[in-house]
Amino acid sequence: MNVQEVRQMFPILHQEVNGHPLVYLDSAATSQKPVQVIEAVEDYYRRYNSNVHRGVHTLGTHATDAYEGAREKIRKFINAHSTEEIIFTRGTTTALNLVATSYARANLGPEDEIVITPMEHHSNIIPWQQVAKHTGATLKYMPLQDDGSISLKDAEETITDKTKIVSVMQVSNVLGAVNPIKDITKIAHKNGAVMVVDGAQSAPHMKVDVKDLDCDFFAFSAHKMCGPTGIGALYGKKKHLEKMEPVEFGGEMIDFVGLQESTWKELPWKFEGGTPIIAGAIGMGAAIDFLTEIGLDNIDAHEEKLVKYAISRIDEVEGVKVYGPEKRAGIVTFNCDDVHPHDVATVLDAEGVAVRAGHHCAQPLMKWLNVTATARASFYLYNTEEEVDVFVKSLIKTKEYFGNVFG
Repeated sequence: MNVQEVRQMFPILHQEVNGHPLVYLDSAATSQKPVQVIEAVEDYYRRYNSNVHRGVHTLGTHATDAYEGAREKIRKFINAHSTEEIIFTRGTTTALNLVATSYARANLGPEDEIVITPMEHHSNIIPWQQVAKHTGATLKYMPLQDDGSISLKDAEETITDKTKIVSVMQVSNVLGAVNPIKDITKIAHKNGAVMVVDGAQSAPHMKVDVKDLDCDFFAFSAHKMCGPTGIGALYGKKKHLEKMEPVEFGGEMIDFVGLQESTWKELPWKFEGGTPIIAGAIGMGAAIDFLTEIGLDNIDAHEEKLVKYAISRIDEVEGVKVYGPEKRAGIVTFNCDDVHPHDVATVLDAEGVAVRAGHHCAQPLMKWLNVTATARASFYLYNTEEEVDVFVKSLIKTKEYFGNVFG
């Protein structure tokens, strides 16, 4: 299936923005949705809208089968051992907070250390700050190389026998750096630490095998992988999840409720209190079907080719600085000399080109880069080289505009 055939499946791409064909380069923030996902969610609401697990009537059975079928699709997608290890969450942020609140607070103390990196998204920094405050543990940062990559030598030196948790994103949402998670996991385990992976930017774009990575927890979101917003998943090794306490209490997650005491359901439901995000889970399952049909290897190869072309074209534009390592995922974060990123994004939007501008929920990394903000173009399976050309042409126009205004 070629990129033009893929594009036909995304209704939102076939429109004009400010009088120009839409060029959507903001998939790292949220991806667009193919018609298969839209129809799967609509079909649930039109034909079998019902709560799950609680009823024996036909609609309830159909909804439960679809909901739990989506869990199995996720298990297969990341190659987990069992659906018991797949917890539905509101997304990556909720999943990481679940690990921090339920696992870390119960297992860490004042003598312990948590290791993360300065490139992390805020959702993989703030929960660990809170754990450190709550438990007295020390929060440490693994240093970055000059290009923003991670050195295994630095990982070896930072992770010690005092380290109880290592939490690292597999792909940086700013630098596009693809971090050596499998090797870092080996170092963490050698020191007796648990490995937590933020997979928000990796699961949509490359094959993820949690057995091969051997990570203890892996968090990701549907909305960055062609699925609905407000739904995601946490993978956790069963040995950890069985010992963890729920963080939300109420219906669905209980086994027995008495006047003074209650007991919890078995995995995975003890972590899914209340009516779940049923339509979202079904939509996430449809998104996984779609990505599997396209092929993650094909998506990865397409993005690798596209980002190389984009950087080669940007290099032709004087006064544009690109951040991050040479080998990267489909993300190009940049700044134009003397032009604020928000101004860059505003002018590009006038040309129909959607990019992200700001600190990208990575303020410590912005400080490390010695900038307050950047602009970011992020690519996905539906983007083309022709769109890159439009983006670069618009970037040149942006520089010329501000050059004339301030020159």
